[in-house]
Amino acid sequence: MHILITGGTGLIGRQLCKALQTEGHELTVLSRDPNSIPEKCGAGVHAMTRLDEWHPGRVFDAVINLAGEPIVDARWTRRRKQALWDSRVTLTEQLARRIAAAHRKPGVLLSGSAVGYYGNRGDAMLDESAPAGEDFAARLCKSWEEAALGAEKSDVRVCLLRTGLVLSRQGGLLGRMLLPFRLGLGARLGNGKQWMSWIHIDDYVAMLLILLRNEQASGPYNMTAPQPVTNKEFTAVLAATLRRPAPFTVPAILLKAVMGERACLLLEGQRVLPKKIDSAGHHHIFAKLADALHDLLGR
Repeated sequence: MHILITGGTGLIGRQLCKALQTEGHELTVLSRDPNSIPEKCGAGVHAMTRLDEWHPGRVFDAVINLAGEPIVDARWTRRRKQALWDSRVTLTEQLARRIAAAHRKPGVLLSGSAVGYYGNRGDAMLDESAPAGEDFAARLCKSWEEAALGAEKSDVRVCLLRTGLVLSRQGGLLGRMLLPFRLGLGARLGNGKQWMSWIHIDDYVAMLLILLRNEQASGPYNMTAPQPVTNKEFTAVLAATLRRPAPFTVPAILLKAVMGERACLLLEGQRVLPKKIDSAGHHHIFAKLADALHDLLGR
């Protein structure tokens, strides 16, 4: 297949490109920095710098939409919220329009979302049938998904990727946490009771490949491991894996003062279960957090 990928130079995209190239697919990556694509995505991957390069006669068999500005990296000012919206919702709306204009439609659109769709739900166990939350992150995810579902009007199969915390040795959440934990400065956040729905990147890519191939797959999918953990448990398991103490607590009031509204991403959570992807035939390589961290951290 010839596959168009947005966000292909990101943490997930880089790993996905390797897997798809191994299977022999032809790849085109949308990126503002086309010169970085050979190094990040692999030799032979084509570059597209603007979506308007997708003219109606150009054929893509599938589209994988992983683009989005990092949601936790900067304070949620009005300008930052607009950037988050544009990089997710507006881009996905543009993708749906390009799909509609194409003479030959792609067979499937796999489009990003996040478990933040559900909002802060405490200890409730959430499968794909749970309703959306009401905070900013939840509204962002809901609109993001609605934009992707616009491709269904063109008779394109759409899968919505409600992504948890992706664990990878290449960066992301784990990359941010490693230095303080290795220095023995690991800390739980707030009361540590908030749920963290995580996924090993190898499982995530395997899930994507299932959804790409399975012509019966559509709608939302929780892209998480089957055993979410609390922040307190995540802290303890990571510290034990690194054989370092994690004696500290970062008070919620401090996180809110430093991070503002986006502190909710660290102090609130979702207890998410991957019901639909399991039914679609995925068998988790890393169902337990300890196994995932041992694999990624080489112990």
